[in-house]
Amino acid sequence: MGDIINPFGKDIIKVETEFCGRTLSLEINRVGFRASASVLVTYGETVILGTAMVGKPLQGFDYFPLSIDYEEKFYAAGKMSGSRFIKREGRPSDDSILIGRLIDRPIRPLWPKGYRNEVQGVATVLSMDPTFRPDMIAMIAMSTAFMLTGAPFDGPVAGVRVGIAEDGSYKAFMSAQELDEGKLDLVVAGTSDAIMMVEAGASEVTEEEIAAALEFAQQAIVPAVELQKELVAKVGVTAQEYTLTLPDDALQTEIDEWVDGKLGEAIRLPYPERNELVGVLKDKFHTEMAEKLGADVYVGTVRTQYDEALQMAIHKDVRKGIVNDGVRPDGRQLNEIRPLSSQVGFLPRAHGSSIFTRGMTQGINIVTLAPLSYAQLIDTMEREGERRFMHHYNAPGWTVGEVKRLGSPGRREIGHGYLAERALTAVLPTEAEFPYTIRTVTEIMSQNGSTSMAATCSSTLALLDAGVPLKRPVSGIAMGLMVDGDKHYVLSDIADAEDFAGDMDFKVTGTSEGITALQMDMKVHGLPVSVLKEALVQGKAGRAHILEHMLTTISTPNDMSPYAPRVESIMINPDKIREVIGKGGETIQRITAETGTEIDIKDDGMIMISSPDGAKIEAAKQWIRGITEDPEIGLIYKDRPVVSVMDFGAFVQIMPGKDGLVHISELSDERVEKTSDVVKEGDLVNVKLLDIDDRGRLQLSMRAAAHELNQEK
Repeated sequence: MGDIINPFGKDIIKVETEFCGRTLSLEINRVGFRASASVLVTYGETVILGTAMVGKPLQGFDYFPLSIDYEEKFYAAGKMSGSRFIKREGRPSDDSILIGRLIDRPIRPLWPKGYRNEVQGVATVLSMDPTFRPDMIAMIAMSTAFMLTGAPFDGPVAGVRVGIAEDGSYKAFMSAQELDEGKLDLVVAGTSDAIMMVEAGASEVTEEEIAAALEFAQQAIVPAVELQKELVAKVGVTAQEYTLTLPDDALQTEIDEWVDGKLGEAIRLPYPERNELVGVLKDKFHTEMAEKLGADVYVGTVRTQYDEALQMAIHKDVRKGIVNDGVRPDGRQLNEIRPLSSQVGFLPRAHGSSIFTRGMTQGINIVTLAPLSYAQLIDTMEREGERRFMHHYNAPGWTVGEVKRLGSPGRREIGHGYLAERALTAVLPTEAEFPYTIRTVTEIMSQNGSTSMAATCSSTLALLDAGVPLKRPVSGIAMGLMVDGDKHYVLSDIADAEDFAGDMDFKVTGTSEGITALQMDMKVHGLPVSVLKEALVQGKAGRAHILEHMLTTISTPNDMSPYAPRVESIMINPDKIREVIGKGGETIQRITAETGTEIDIKDDGMIMISSPDGAKIEAAKQWIRGITEDPEIGLIYKDRPVVSVMDFGAFVQIMPGKDGLVHISELSDERVEKTSDVVKEGDLVNVKLLDIDDRGRLQLSMRAAAHELNQEK
């Protein structure tokens, strides 16, 4: 294979360990010489390159400029893009954006507050083992790269994707097929002793099953965390010097004293009154500080420092009320849900629509139904196929009272949309039960905490309004957490103020039978499973309360909108598909053109026919049956065309390509001298199939058909 010479004269260093049944190796100094740090991570046949760059501090920033991206390469899977026009990788797929976000979430909280150096991390998939998803190996690569930079990253972290095997045991690194067919797909990331992030899609699993899976995952990640520590020690990483942009203690004390008495009980009011008073308070604060320091001084970095100190004081007040008094910023108890209201069917032309409001948070949802041929084609490094259910989420700036340019969806919008999509996937009907492509769009109208859960609830309502036969309705709730020393306080249905001041953001969705999706992010350095289990149990009660309200608005599927396409299906012998399509598609094109329908044919012989007009669907079904069904002795075929008239009888087409003879003696009970006295070419007649001879010739009778039809009358 040859050897690699490091241009800086550094030796290649490699460490490895057993990790969930395979060998995990970390290797440096082979590639990526100019990056602040680079590492090759190998697990099975998956190889991920993790690179990290640490730049200089950026002046004037009031946030940590960290970016983490995940790059999927088609060559890693031995694939080429299926697009006829684009063969190189272009804009990242939704899958790669979601994985980048997945890696970011457990890593971001482990950097110190006030760190303003520009930091970039990129995980690139160079080789992909198809027996498991590569995302958790990419997370390990990214954590290792940051550890090797010497920057103040308080890692390492690692992650595993866990499912439930057929025997009920928990298993890491299951195949994509096993996860799809199983009841749980759970991602857990954390340090060696605490959980930092959780995300799951599930088929109505219990809180106890989730808690057991969390415990399994926490133990499983330890070898990957310890291996990173071993590599860092072996390399002898030098810690970087850095400064933090934080309000000094004297300034923070001054601001705390300024707000003392102006918050607390004085503004424990429902939203939006509280928000308005906080806004007035901020304006007053900045006016006074500008007068005190001078308008020419109170600008730029100085104003930013004072503003951050004020925000910190407001957060402290939120925590103080909860910890000391057990009362939240808007006066609610810890487990109390904000007022709920909802409505369905308010958009007359939509196939389904809803409004869901919880406090100041509001979302509307619109459902569109289409034939299965409208399913989205998926073509990524990992997957190819079709996607028949899509949920999209939009939240423009005006929903939070900001002036913001419109643009394409960002990582947050894609992530929130995906969470609501996972929440509902488990309760959707099968293609056979409901042969439609389904698109739901949540348009957020107002934001004040947990819009992804409003998206979930509004989607459920709109799907039922559209007539989609869900297995069970789904509700969702966002939970929060305040940690004070050894004590912790779990909050139900958190609003923005509690989210910003809290230590955990935890969203859970489910039915009356169990959990369907889960997303949990920590702002502290991890939490034990016991605390997360308590949040799950309290969340179950909150979900039930919200679901009870939703069911008062709509509890069973409505009739489908008259504007929605009708889709009906018939099953044919797969061997007859070629006959339905015809040479060069001639037959199928003729059927769709003459009946005005859309037809989608599956490989298993399932044919979906769609049209707003039921009569047109029936015409297409009859045509297809005529092509695919075999003639059956004793059946009556109504309104079939006479294709030719002979002296000895008439030929009638009972199915496309299948003609039979009505002998002159079978035309009528009366004696017939000439066939043309009874029928002529083009007439539509009723015939009964009397027999099929050994040469496949059909013997028909108009006389027998008339007798039987008269008896039915």
